[in-house]
Amino acid sequence: MESGGIPIDYNSPDQGDPADASRECSLRISSRLAQKRSTGTNRGFILIILIILLLLLAGAAAAGWFLWSIAKNVPEIDAVTDYKPKIPLRIYTADQVLIGEFGVERRDFVPIAQMPDLMKKAVLAIEDTRFYEHGGIDWIRAMGAAKANLQGGFREGASTITMQVARTFFLSREKIVSRKLTEIALALKIEKALSKDQILELYMNQIYLGQRAYGFSSAARAYFGKRLDQLSVGEIAMLAGLPQNPSRHNPAVNLKRATQRQHAVLKRMYELDYVTESQYRQALDQPVRVKPGGQQFATHAEYVAELARQAVYEQFQDEAYTSGIRVTTTILSHDQDAAYESVRRNVLAYDQRHGYRGPEGFIDLPSDPAERDIAIDEALQKRPSSDGLIPAVVTAVSPREVSVETQGGDSLGISGAGLRFVAQALPEKAKASIRLRPGALVRVMQDSRKAWSIVQVPQVAAAFVALDQNTGAYRALVGGFDFNLHKFNHVTQAWRQPGSAIKPFVYSAALEKGYSPGTMILDEALDLPGENAGATWSPQNDDGKFDGAVSMRDSLAHSKNVTTVRLLRAVSVPYAHEYLGRFGFDRTRHPKNLTLALGTGAVTPLQMAGGYAVFANGGYSVQPYLIAKIQDASGAVIKEFTRPAAPPENQRVIDQRNAFVVDTMLRAVTSYGTGAAAGARLGRTDISGKTGTTSDAIDGWFAGYGGDVVAVAWMGYDEPKSLGGREFGATLSLPIWIDYMKAAIARRPVHAREAPEGVMQEAGDWIYSEYAGLDDFRSIDITPLPESPPAEPEEEQDPPPPSEPGPDN
Repeated sequence: MESGGIPIDYNSPDQGDPADASRECSLRISSRLAQKRSTGTNRGFILIILIILLLLLAGAAAAGWFLWSIAKNVPEIDAVTDYKPKIPLRIYTADQVLIGEFGVERRDFVPIAQMPDLMKKAVLAIEDTRFYEHGGIDWIRAMGAAKANLQGGFREGASTITMQVARTFFLSREKIVSRKLTEIALALKIEKALSKDQILELYMNQIYLGQRAYGFSSAARAYFGKRLDQLSVGEIAMLAGLPQNPSRHNPAVNLKRATQRQHAVLKRMYELDYVTESQYRQALDQPVRVKPGGQQFATHAEYVAELARQAVYEQFQDEAYTSGIRVTTTILSHDQDAAYESVRRNVLAYDQRHGYRGPEGFIDLPSDPAERDIAIDEALQKRPSSDGLIPAVVTAVSPREVSVETQGGDSLGISGAGLRFVAQALPEKAKASIRLRPGALVRVMQDSRKAWSIVQVPQVAAAFVALDQNTGAYRALVGGFDFNLHKFNHVTQAWRQPGSAIKPFVYSAALEKGYSPGTMILDEALDLPGENAGATWSPQNDDGKFDGAVSMRDSLAHSKNVTTVRLLRAVSVPYAHEYLGRFGFDRTRHPKNLTLALGTGAVTPLQMAGGYAVFANGGYSVQPYLIAKIQDASGAVIKEFTRPAAPPENQRVIDQRNAFVVDTMLRAVTSYGTGAAAGARLGRTDISGKTGTTSDAIDGWFAGYGGDVVAVAWMGYDEPKSLGGREFGATLSLPIWIDYMKAAIARRPVHAREAPEGVMQEAGDWIYSEYAGLDDFRSIDITPLPESPPAEPEEEQDPPPPSEPGPDN
C-alpha cells in the first residue's frame, strides 16, 4: 500500500517494535517541551533579577538623591567655628557683687581649661561616655537605640555631645528622619573642624539648663548661687542631669524628680570610677539646697540695676544684652543691704500699726484632696511674689490657730504671736471683708527665730537714697518697697511736697541776708491777706501752740511754721525762691509766695539728697552718679567715671561759712529737736538732719548726713492720702534713716567740723563776722506784709520734740 507519507512496515525487523517507537517519539516531544520550559524559566529569572537590579538602582538613586538633598542643605558651621556666645549685660556693686543681669540668655563663658574636671566627667558620664573615642557618632549606642526604636517609634536616642551641639546651634528637637540625618551630617562636619575639647567647651557653655540659664556656670549661679569650682559632688551631679530634660529635672521646680536624676548620674560616675565609693555615698545622703525662686541675687538692688540698664541701653541699644558688657556701679553692697532691710522693716512696721485690711481674696476649696491641691496651686500662682511675704491659702481656722498651705505644698499651723496682727479677723462676727476663713488668700512671713506669722503686702510706698557727700556717688538706693510689685522708682521719679525738710534752705538764705541762729523771731498768730475776696491765710504750728519769741536755731530745731513764715517774709520770697536753685532744685516747681517756707513745692528724694550734700560738704554742689566703669566681655574698659575725693572750687554754690552755720543748726535738730531720736540712737555728735511732714501727713521725710554720707528717706502713698493723724516724718522716715546709718557709718570716725574763717560767736551763737554788733538783725519785724499765698496752703506737721531723747516722735 502506498500513501503520500513515508511507508512504514510494522512487521519489518529494522523498524523495531511500534511501542518503542511511540515511546521514543514521546521522549523527543518531552525533551523539546522541557527545552522550551527551561528557556522560559531562565528568561523569567533574568527578568526578576533585572527588576531587582532596577529597583536597587532606583533605591540607590533615591537614597543618593535624598542624601544629596540633605547634604546640600547642611548649614555652614561658622556659628561653632567662630563661636560668639550671647552673654548678658551684668551689673555689679563697687565691691563686685552681682545685682542685675539682662538678656534673653543668661550665660557665663568658661574656657574648657578652666572647667572643673569633675564637672566635665559628670557630663560625659551621663551624656556621652565614649565622647573622646568616637568620631561624632557612637555606633555602638546607635545600634542599641535602633533596636529599641524598631519596637515602636522613636523612643530611644543615641545623640552624642557633638550631635547635641549640632542640634543646639542649628536644628530643632523634632524627631524625624531628615532632621536626624542632617544632625549626623553636621556632627561629622563639626568633628572635622574642631577638636574634642573645643566641642565640649561649646556644649558646656551653650546648652540650655532651665531658669533661663545657658551653660553650666550660669546654671550653678541660678540654682545654687555658687561658682562652678564651689560646687559639691551632689550639686555637680544635679547639674549634669539637666541637659536631658531641663524642664522636668529643674530642681527649683521639682526637687524630687531632680534628685532622682541626680542619683542616676552619681551611679554612673561611680561605675566609671569618677568618684570614690565614699564620695558616692556621701553625695547620695547629702541633701542639695537650691536657691528659692531660682535666679536671685544676694543683694537686693533691683532699682539700681534698672537705672544702670537704662543708661547702658541708651548707648549700646540691643547689643547691650548680648555682648557681655559688665557695669560696675558706685553702690556698696553692705550699704545697699542695710538700706533694703531698713525700708522693708519700717514699711512693714508702719503697715502693722494701721491694722489688717483683710485677705487678698477668697477661693472655694473642693472637698476632694486632689482637686483642692490643684485649686490652691492655681490660686497661689497668680499671686505676685514679694521677698519674704509668702502667699498662702487658709485651710482651717480656730480662735487660737490658723492653718495655711503654701504653693510649695507646706502646711503651716500659726498661733500665738503669729496671729496678733490678724486678731480682729478671727471671730466669726468679724466683718466679712476681713474675716479669715478656709479659702482666704493671705501672706505669711517667717522671722529670724523661724516663727511664722500672718502679714499683708503694704500699700504704702517708700524711698531711700544715700550719696557720698563729696563726690555724689550713690552708696545705696531703694526706689520702693518691692521692685517686683511696683517698678516706679520713687527716688528719681516721685515729685512730692517736701514739707519742713525744705526749711534749712530758707534759713540758709536768711544767713546771707545777715541773720544768725541767735536772731529772735516772734512765734505768735499771724494772719496774712489772701486772694479770695479778702480771705486770710493763718499759718499754724503743728501743735497749735505759740511760744513767743524764739531763736532762729530753736525755730528750725522744733520745726516752727509761723516763725519760718516770718523769716521768709523778712528775707523776701523772690530772693529765697531764686536761692533754692543753688541747691539743684527746680525753681519752677516751687511757689513764689510765703507757702514756700512750708514746703508746698515739689522735689524728688534724689534732689533732696543733693541739696543736703551742700551743707554736708562745706558748700559744694555735687552731681549724683551711679556708674563707675563699663567693660566689654574681655574685661577691657570702655568707659570709666571718676570724681575727685573733694569737690573742686568751681562747684561751690554757697559760702563755706553758710554751710557751717546751717550745719550747727541741723545738729540742734538731731540733738534736742524733732530729729532727736537720730542723735540719741546713733550716739554720735556729727549727725545733722531735718524732719519733714506735709499737711495731713501725706508725705513723711527725713534728710540728713553723718560721717561722709548724706541720705534721705521718704514715705507716702502713690495716690496721695493721709498716712495717719499720729504720723510724722519722725515716726515714718526717721526710723528708716537711723537703721541705715547705724550700718553705714558704724566704723567711720566722728567728723569734727572746724569753724571756717569769717565766723564768730556772739551772744553764745554763730554769726558772720561782718554782722557782729549790728542790732538791726537781733529780731524779725512782725509787721504783716502784703503777700498772696494760695487759698488752701499746706501746713507743717512735724511733732513737738520730746522732753528728753526717747521714742521716735
